[in-house]
This record gives sequence, structure tokens and C-alpha cells, in this order.
Amino acid sequence: MRTTMRKHAVGSMMFAALFLCGCWERPPIEATQNGYRGTAMVEMANPRLASMKKGANAIPESLPPAPEGGPTAGSIYKNVPVLGNLSVGEFTRTMVSITNWISPKEGCNYCHKAGEDFSVDTLYTKVVARKMLQMTIAVNSGWKNHVADTGVTCYTCHRGNAVPANLWFTQPPDRQAARMTGNDAGQNRPAKAIGLTSLPNDPFSHYLSKSQDIRVVSTTALPDGNKHNIKQTEGTYALMVHMSDGLGVNCTYCHNTQAFSSWATSTPQRVTAWYGINMVRELNNSFMDPLAGVFPANRKGPSGDVGKINCTTCHQHLSKPLYGAKMARDFPGLVKAAAVAAPVVAAVETAKTPK
Repeated sequence: MRTTMRKHAVGSMMFAALFLCGCWERPPIEATQNGYRGTAMVEMANPRLASMKKGANAIPESLPPAPEGGPTAGSIYKNVPVLGNLSVGEFTRTMVSITNWISPKEGCNYCHKAGEDFSVDTLYTKVVARKMLQMTIAVNSGWKNHVADTGVTCYTCHRGNAVPANLWFTQPPDRQAARMTGNDAGQNRPAKAIGLTSLPNDPFSHYLSKSQDIRVVSTTALPDGNKHNIKQTEGTYALMVHMSDGLGVNCTYCHNTQAFSSWATSTPQRVTAWYGINMVRELNNSFMDPLAGVFPANRKGPSGDVGKINCTTCHQHLSKPLYGAKMARDFPGLVKAAAVAAPVVAAVETAKTPK
């Protein structure tokens, strides 16, 4: 009797431990071997969860293309520095599409003050929208190493919301840094962006804004060859957990588990991800941070900065945003603008080779 009760108690404790630590997930689970046998290059997927993502990642139908020819928007309208090279028809089509992608409820009045000349920059949202158009063009024309020919549109991040659902703000410094245990670096404060782990909850300031090294393994056989401390290692893991969750993939999507740091044995996706990290840094520094003086206080974070981009902002738990739908090809105005994209193109050309 006691033996039976003891077994039941142990079984109950094991179930509770698995349930509470989040290691259990309701089946079915599918495993796909992506590497040689014995390398543990296995991708885990749950078709039940995959089916739930399809509705959230459906793309809106594009408006019919505008007739070719006709005067340009810049020759007819005032104050159109970004899309002025489009025909009036294509310009109007693009504006209507952007309205549907970002502010379907507010309509044009989200960026333009009702009853006022549309050329006037009265509302801060119009100033922000212009900067975001420049950013979208910069991504499509200057970061093909990451987005290839798929590209992005405003809908990639916004999904019908004026403010994208997945942004990050710099966390304020720890006010108790002088305590006996020192600064906890945001640990044990679970955040959704890092998979609710106990790792540092703001790896983005270090890696997606600043260019701190992302590395946890020594590059030499001797300990003194590794100049990265435990705190940096934990920050790196926090970023990797974020990327895994943001793309809805396992670590093996990019890394060979035999040697996570080895580029020679990594998958091609790791190179794509490397360019993605560099792209996000450039976008945050060149397009988001400069808007700090434009956004009102209620749109800023606890440290007074603007919301910035991370991997989930675009991907939203898919390895390819919107399942790789090529929405951008239907909107030429969001793809080509060499003058706007020049700084980002230069950044790509001068970037270091992954190592």
C-alpha cells in the first residue's frame, strides 16, 4: 500500500515539475532531421500550433494595379519627397494600401488632419510615416542579403495596427545597483520577448542597437582567449532564445549542435540571420532612434526612447514573415529608391564577413 502511494506521489511530483517548468507541450510533435545522423540536427514542430498561425498570417488582397503613364505625384502634389516619382494613380493606390495596412479604422486622418491641406506636416504620425517609408525602401533595396526578393511592406510589421505588436524599449537602469548583490542585469524578470526565461530581459540594447559581440565560446584552446564574461554569455543566450521564439524555430535551424560557434558546420540560415541582426541594428540606429524628438511622451518607453525593432516585429513566430508572401513586388514605390537606400547599402558593403 505504502509502495503504491509512494509511486503515485513521485509520479504526481514529476508531472507537476514538468508542467510548471514549461517543458511539456500538448501533442502532436513532429521531428525532422535536418543534418547527418548523430548530429542532433532535429527541428521540432507542432502542427496544431502551426495551423493556428495561418489565420494570423493571412495577407490582404492587393488593390488592382494603377494604369501606366500619366503625371508623377511630385509634379501634381506638394511635399511628397519619398514617393513623388510614382504616377498619380500608383501613388494614390499605395496611399490607400498603406491606410488599410496601418490605420483601417482611422483612415487618412491618422496621418492627415481632417479639413487641412494634406501636404502639411501637422501630425507627428505623418512625419513618422515618411521615415517608415524610407526605412521600408532601404530594407527592400539595401538588405537583399536578408530579405532576398521577398521584401517587406508596412503590413509585414503592422498587420492592421497603427503600432506594431512587437517592439522593444530600452529598460531603465537598475535602481538597486548599489545593493550587496549588485546589478541583476534584468534577470529573473521573465519577459515575453525572451521566452519568459530568467535570462537578462533586455538583450536588445546590446545586440540590436549596439554592436556588442554575440559569442559564448572561446575562439582559442586557452581560457584567456575568451574575453566574454558570464553576464555577456547570458545576454547572448537571451538574444538567441528571442530569435528562436521570434522565428518559431529551434536552435538547429541555424546551428549544428556539435559546435554552435562553427560557421563551417552551420546551416545557410545562420548567414541570413547574421545579416538580419546587422540590418536591425542599422534600422534602429538610422530610422527609429532619430524619431525620438518626434514621438510624444505617451509613445515612448520608460527611458524616453522610441519603440524599436527586433526579430519578432517582422517574423511574428514564422521563419519567413507571412510565409514568404511577396507582397512588396506589387508595390514598386516601396522597392526602388536608390537615394534613400544609399546609407544602408553602404553599411552592407562595409560590413564584416561572418566569423
